[in-house]
Amino acid sequence: MIEREFVAQKTKEYYIKKYVESKLNKVGVSSIRLKKIPLGEKIIIETSRPSLIVGSRGSNIKELTKALKKEFHLENPQIEIIEVRNIFLDANIVADRIASSLERFGTARFKGIGHKIMENVMNSGALGVELFISGKIPSARAKNWRFYQGYLKKCGDIAIQGVRKAQTSALLKSGIVGIKVAIMPPDVILPDHIEILDEPIQVVEEVAAVEKAVEQKPAKKKSVPKKRVAKKPVVKKETAKEVVKEVVSEPTEEKQESAEETTLKDKDNTEDSPKSNDEVSKEQ
Repeated sequence: MIEREFVAQKTKEYYIKKYVESKLNKVGVSSIRLKKIPLGEKIIIETSRPSLIVGSRGSNIKELTKALKKEFHLENPQIEIIEVRNIFLDANIVADRIASSLERFGTARFKGIGHKIMENVMNSGALGVELFISGKIPSARAKNWRFYQGYLKKCGDIAIQGVRKAQTSALLKSGIVGIKVAIMPPDVILPDHIEILDEPIQVVEEVAAVEKAVEQKPAKKKSVPKKRVAKKPVVKKETAKEVVKEVVSEPTEEKQESAEETTLKDKDNTEDSPKSNDEVSKEQ
């Protein structure tokens, strides 16, 4: 049941806003807000032309309060009017100006209207602006014309909350022309924006003294622990002459040994061998 009450209250506020907009058409209305107060309902209207809404001696406001009481059964509606200071930073007012100028001058000067409005928006301090005019402009075939200048966010929280958007329509002889306006105001805080603050003189002097002290002191080298490497066995390098001597001496020694062995063997064989018959006969 509570949800239905909330929905009914919001729908009632929506119809009240639409009714006030229809009554205050082409008066440069920026926004309409409703606020609950102890005395009743408070309707806050932000506009660029407050004198047209008030009328002579408040006649227009009196008629509007009577109509609200009758149509929506409001007990004590109070209307508050706030003047918009910079009209070219308000997307709703800019869209209404484009629509009124198109209805007044026609489609022949739509490019001049778009560039003039865009120039006024950028001169008022906006970071970026984008205008879309879609319809049968300038020929009988529908087209979509885009005017843009500056920096404008298209995605993220800033594109949803920071960028001011509005759309309206203009009734021309060729048909209805749609108008979309997107303005990025100068007071938007971007996440990548950085401000450099001016440091006081004392802090700068202290930083300079510390830098001098650091420069005068020699920087201590950090002792890095040496890696232990296994020592390789030392191998003596032999010269070419020593190698040749060893190669030449080895076979000679072997030959001498073999010759001595052969002489000893011959002696043994002669002593041990039996005497022949001739030798025996000579001895006798």
